[in-house]
Amino acid sequence: MNRLLRMSALGAALILIGAAAHAADDKTTLPALDIPRALRSVVPLPMAEADLPSVEAREYLKVSDKGLQLECPTFDAKGDLLFCEVFGGTVFRLTPDKQLSSFVPDAELRPAGLAVHPSGRIYMAELGDFGSRGSVVTMAPDGTDVQTVVSRNDGFLPDDLVFDKDGGFYFTDFKGGSSTPSGGVYYIGPSGGKPVLVVPNLRIANGVSLSPDGKTLWVTELAGGRLHRISLANATTIAPFGSSLVYNFVGGGPDSLRIDADGNVYVAMYGQGRIMVMNPLGFPIGQYLLPGRDEGHNLRSTAMVIRPGTDELLIFTNDWDKGQGSTIFVAKALAKAAPSPSP
Repeated sequence: MNRLLRMSALGAALILIGAAAHAADDKTTLPALDIPRALRSVVPLPMAEADLPSVEAREYLKVSDKGLQLECPTFDAKGDLLFCEVFGGTVFRLTPDKQLSSFVPDAELRPAGLAVHPSGRIYMAELGDFGSRGSVVTMAPDGTDVQTVVSRNDGFLPDDLVFDKDGGFYFTDFKGGSSTPSGGVYYIGPSGGKPVLVVPNLRIANGVSLSPDGKTLWVTELAGGRLHRISLANATTIAPFGSSLVYNFVGGGPDSLRIDADGNVYVAMYGQGRIMVMNPLGFPIGQYLLPGRDEGHNLRSTAMVIRPGTDELLIFTNDWDKGQGSTIFVAKALAKAAPSPSP
């Protein structure tokens, strides 16, 4: 009996010694975060978006070994892809068989948005001196006969533009900052005239597009990190209670946007190497990821476009100073391209 008591006492003592040692270890070992691999990416997907259906796009064309700021893709009536490089003022033309050429309509222009009028003339939104002196110009398909629609003296920084079915167009005014809502969206009718303010008080208004029926205007705020869905009563009037802020992006950077024939909205996430897709009500439903993004490559995803008559989605990005140049990537869109508006 005494032996059993002694063994019990010894066991209790050993337990106490072990607990004391464990307590000492707890005091010397600091609590540490265990960061999952997915969150160790240079640009981790936000938790609310990490489970969205995702696919990695593949390379379509290496445009340059240099980090060119590729922007403003659109297609002309011949099916050639037009896009631009902002800082060099270059407009590129890519044929369906991938023959690449370029022209510079005016060495002073800083193109950020292109759209082709039903007449065939190319309209360009350009950022000018990146201060308060941008313009909208129009030119012949070969880049000649440049004419001014919105002058640099008018005080705008036009960044992107889209035509409506009447032949007028909306353009974004790329002014402001995260705490300075001085940008907006303006409209110029088919007969020209002064720009009419439609959506005010935006923090660097960037992408702009119209739903397939022309009744809903979509706009991104680059510095505000937001997506707006605007119901229109007419070309220049927002419908009663028709302005909605439908999405706030994590990490900022919503750039250009495009809409497919089903009304889905594709938003380029600048600095994140991906394209988000929202349904016609603004709910996120998927995303396209660019190769190398987790390691910090191809993050400057600026724009995308769907080839007319197809569901081929072309995504534009550059690697800036990381060594992988400027590239167009390709994937399958959720639907075919929305038809071009016809007056």
